[in-house]
Amino acid sequence: MSNPLRDRRPVTELAAVGQVIEFAEQISAFKGLAAILEADLAALDPEKIPSAWRESSVSGWLQFGFADAAGRVPRLAGSADMTVATVCQRCLEPFELKICVEPELLLLGADAVAEGFEDLEVWELDEQAVRPQDIIEELLTMAMPFSAMHDNMAECNALLSADSSADEGVEKLVNPFANLRSQMKQNEKDPDT
Repeated sequence: MSNPLRDRRPVTELAAVGQVIEFAEQISAFKGLAAILEADLAALDPEKIPSAWRESSVSGWLQFGFADAAGRVPRLAGSADMTVATVCQRCLEPFELKICVEPELLLLGADAVAEGFEDLEVWELDEQAVRPQDIIEELLTMAMPFSAMHDNMAECNALLSADSSADEGVEKLVNPFANLRSQMKQNEKDPDT
């Protein structure tokens, strides 16, 4: 049996039948996304890399249709979310990052014009046949932050260690200009130093 998420079909055909695709896949099924995450996790010590990161779930739904009554402007709506293992760029420790996208797109060729649909994003197609999984993968990849960091500051080891250092005493902080005024006055009194 074929998988409608992986089948390549003309976008007008998907829209004409109002194709709805519900999916629950593992990250490993999205080769490009898995490669990005693997490269990110490679910065960790091997024992810190979460063992089952490839089994993380990518789930959601897609619905194809037309944005216009005449059936000339293919449209895609849906939702996709995933929770992935990645590396906090602040503390350099692994953590789980939740990403959710809710696309509402017009699927048009590069030369097509979508007048009257300014509120929808245009997704330019190189060819009329699409593979829905590729669209989901690209949307999730674009939603990945450039520098992933813990959302909750209480979980970030870099912030925790900074807080504990601050708690040990403010006197440990060095202000390089603290004695500047006294040094300048000293130099005025004794210009030979």
